[in-house]
Amino acid sequence: MSESKDLGGGKTGGMTGTNRAILVAAFILLAATIGYAIWRDSGSSDAAPVPEAAGAPSDQLAGLEARTRREPGSADAWTALGAAKFDLGDFAGATAAYEKAVALSPESAGLWSALGEARVMGSDSDPMPAAALQAFDKAIALDAKDPRARYFLAVKKDIGGDHGGAIEDWFALLADTPQGAPWEADLRRTIEQVGQIHKIDVAGRLASTSPRPLTADEMPIAARAIPGPSRADMEAASQLPKGQQDQMIEGMVSGLEAKLEANPADVDRWIMLMRSRMTLGETAKAAQALKDGIAANPGAAGRLKAQAQLLGVPGV
Repeated sequence: MSESKDLGGGKTGGMTGTNRAILVAAFILLAATIGYAIWRDSGSSDAAPVPEAAGAPSDQLAGLEARTRREPGSADAWTALGAAKFDLGDFAGATAAYEKAVALSPESAGLWSALGEARVMGSDSDPMPAAALQAFDKAIALDAKDPRARYFLAVKKDIGGDHGGAIEDWFALLADTPQGAPWEADLRRTIEQVGQIHKIDVAGRLASTSPRPLTADEMPIAARAIPGPSRADMEAASQLPKGQQDQMIEGMVSGLEAKLEANPADVDRWIMLMRSRMTLGETAKAAQALKDGIAANPGAAGRLKAQAQLLGVPGV
C-alpha cells in the first residue's frame, strides 16, 4: 500500500542492482541444490505470461497486447495486460483490461479486487468511486479473506468518517496477514498514520499485534535449512558487468525451466521459478509459472498458491 492506495497492486519497476547481485550470488552458491535463497524488494504483481524474451517495458507491453489479440478469450492474457499497465501507471488501461478479465473469469476474487484497485488509482477526484466499491464487494462475496478488498473497504470507512472502524478492520487484516507478506509494512504504516491524524492511540496495539505464523504450505522454500549467499558472494556477483549478470541469470533461469520440462512434478522448483521471475521483475512470467505449476501438479495447488501469495503474485 502506498498512501493508503496500494495493497498487492504492485510497484515493482524491474530488478534493482541489489536484487540482481543477490540473485546472481544465490545461483552461484546454490546452483546444484534443490533450493536457493532469493530476497526481493516488497512489491507485487502481474499475471500471465509474456512468451517473448524480456526487454524494454514497451516491448513487453506490446507482447502482452499482441497476446490479447491472439487469445481474446483468455482471462490470463487480459490479467497480464492489466497488471502491466497498472505497473506503468496507466490505470485507465489497467481498468479496461481487468474488466475484460473479470468478464471471462467472474469467480476470481483476486481479479475483482485488482479491478477495484485500478479504478481507485485511476480516479482523479473521488477517492472511492462507486464502481471500485462494487468490485471490492464482489471480491469479498467470493472470498471474505481477500486482503486487498478488505484493505480498501476499510479505506471506505475512513473516508466516511468511521476512523476507528477502519483501524479495527485494518488490525483484523494485520492479524490475518501471513508473516513476510509484501503488504505488511504498508498496512502497519497506514494504521499508524490514520491513528496519528485522528488522535487514536494505536502504538501499543501495533507493537503487540503480529502477523500470523506461516502454514506449512506457506513456509518459503528458501527458509528450509538452505543458506543464503554471503556478502562476499554478493560483492563478487555485483562486479560482473550488467550484461554479463543478465546473461548469467537468464541462462540459469532457463536451466531451471528445462529441469521443470523434464520433471514437472517438482513442486519446489516451480516455487523457485516464481521467486526468480519476481526477483527479475518479470511478474507476468512468475504468474505463468504458477499457472503451469498448478496444471502439472493439481494436488499441490494450495501450496503453490500460498507461496505465490507471499511473493505478491496477483489473482491468487
